[in-house]
Amino acid sequence: MKRYLGLCLLAITIQTPAESTTESLPLSQPEPTASVWDISDLYPDIASWDDARDYATAQISAIGECEGILDDSASVLADCLSQVSDTYKALLRLYVYAFLNKDTNQGNIQHQERASVAQELLLEFTEATRFVKQELSHIGEATLNHYLNESTRLQEHDFFIRNTLRQSEHILSEEGEHVLRAASDALQSTSSTYSVLVNNDIPWPEITLSNGAKVTLDPMAYEVHRASANRNDRKRVFESFWGTYQHFRQTLAITLEGQIKKEAMVARVRGFDSSLDRALSQDNIPEAVYRTLLSTANEHLTSLHRLLGLRQRILGLGESRYYDLYTPVVTLPREFTLEEAATLTQAALKPLGRNYGEALRKALTQHWLHAYPAPGKRKGAYVMGAAYDVHPFLMLNFEGTFDSVSTYAHEWGHAIHSLMANSHQPFSKSAYSSFISEIPSTVNELLLFDYLRDNASSDDEKLFYLFRELNLLRSAFFRQAQFAEFELAIHEQIESGGNLSGDKLNTLYGSIQKRHAGHSMGIMQVSEPYTVEWASIPHFYRNFSVYQYATSMVAAYNLADRITTGDEDARQQYLALLQAGGSDYPYKLLRNSGVDLADPATYRPMIQRMTRLMDEVEHILDRQDTKNTSP
Repeated sequence: MKRYLGLCLLAITIQTPAESTTESLPLSQPEPTASVWDISDLYPDIASWDDARDYATAQISAIGECEGILDDSASVLADCLSQVSDTYKALLRLYVYAFLNKDTNQGNIQHQERASVAQELLLEFTEATRFVKQELSHIGEATLNHYLNESTRLQEHDFFIRNTLRQSEHILSEEGEHVLRAASDALQSTSSTYSVLVNNDIPWPEITLSNGAKVTLDPMAYEVHRASANRNDRKRVFESFWGTYQHFRQTLAITLEGQIKKEAMVARVRGFDSSLDRALSQDNIPEAVYRTLLSTANEHLTSLHRLLGLRQRILGLGESRYYDLYTPVVTLPREFTLEEAATLTQAALKPLGRNYGEALRKALTQHWLHAYPAPGKRKGAYVMGAAYDVHPFLMLNFEGTFDSVSTYAHEWGHAIHSLMANSHQPFSKSAYSSFISEIPSTVNELLLFDYLRDNASSDDEKLFYLFRELNLLRSAFFRQAQFAEFELAIHEQIESGGNLSGDKLNTLYGSIQKRHAGHSMGIMQVSEPYTVEWASIPHFYRNFSVYQYATSMVAAYNLADRITTGDEDARQQYLALLQAGGSDYPYKLLRNSGVDLADPATYRPMIQRMTRLMDEVEHILDRQDTKNTSP
């Protein structure tokens, strides 16, 4: 019943490339009870989980009794929708318990089996409830409006009902839906082939670094060594890694073309004007939001080019090359403890007000967090807030670096969002859209940057924080907008009757890539082998999802700008956005908070702040240059 199940369950931290790095130092010993979550809040033991599984399985079967009778009366419809909702809520609680166990001990076979069972139950639930939207569309708007007026019990389902009616013209007949379901495995083969090829079958090259170390340059190793302090190593890494992709560009073009054709076919069959139309329709996002992102990002490429020039200056490069993009410009040799991360986050988020601060303070005293790396534990960080009537759970791999601190603040943004949505909305309206999900976490990061810069003890420390935020702007706004422009271009190429080849994709992606790098203006040179970068981006197999990272940045900067100037209305609007969950369309909820992502003026606070940050960098660098040249 909730849109994008996976995105409702996990708010995964985006691991953006590091502009600057911190040196990881030995950690003090954590207190074991302070850093490990207590999942007995979900179920006291495995036997209880087993009992709940059996009950949920029976509930899934019982849903079938509602098929064909949703139009009997308002009371029947309310009973059936509540039954569906209650079953889904129970299934998510099962899922959360199983996956938290699995992710902290991935080698445990029993944990893996329970996670598989939970996932299979969710699939069974999806199959068992397929009739609901189809029957609602057949009942029609007039009767459903009558039911909504007649039964107060339907009010918690009103948004779902109205949203289903909005999309009813794109719901196929029972036979048509059956055909699409039957073809689903075949339609997924291109993305599966891509995943297997990139993750398993490509023979990644081995290179020798300047220190004599031999490295197999798979994607994970590439992310590490592309930031090498040795420029010759960086060049060697780029040439070897992208050279390997070039060898496979025709095969990878076929998989991407197949994916785009699949999306175009499904959109056409369902009666949408395009794949973009279908993707945006899911959350009722105006196409102007997407088009405004692309036009405004291109309009402000001068800001990106200025940043690239600042990097070149501080690195002391005669000319900037694409393989210099990830090189750290400032380091921060400082260790942070988990307790310091909590203290810094609470201090940084004071502009959000007493209610937010009190919710965070209380949450920090609870055992909701699994903080430290451990053998068998999943990498990365996420928040799982799908256990509606319990609380969010946070997974971190805290290592004492600044990255760990910013991730801590980021994930608590997700957690408090889920906490507020769940406490203010019924379950059926609690899950927020991916269009909104990254905004609260990014607001937290921006406030953290503000606090740390204001309290930096030296110019070098301040430069570190300045470049970290500037890199966030480069990677999470400009780079994602670059991806979004390319994704739209390849869809339009297929939808206009064209085709895609490796060479054509290189040319198309390279033209956008070079424009962003300022290649023709001599700002950063992009060699031809690097234009195959498109082949490494899995987001292009996720049908117009990547643009939301960029629009979330814009919204977060807009909200943070108004909140930090002391605008009480803006703060209350922001809290209302968090509390709204999924009770309305995300674009409308954002407009209610004062943010219209279809309006280019909404981008102004972000670009203005970027300008101020770069002004401050130049001021510090000029002062340091003057000091260094003084007699």
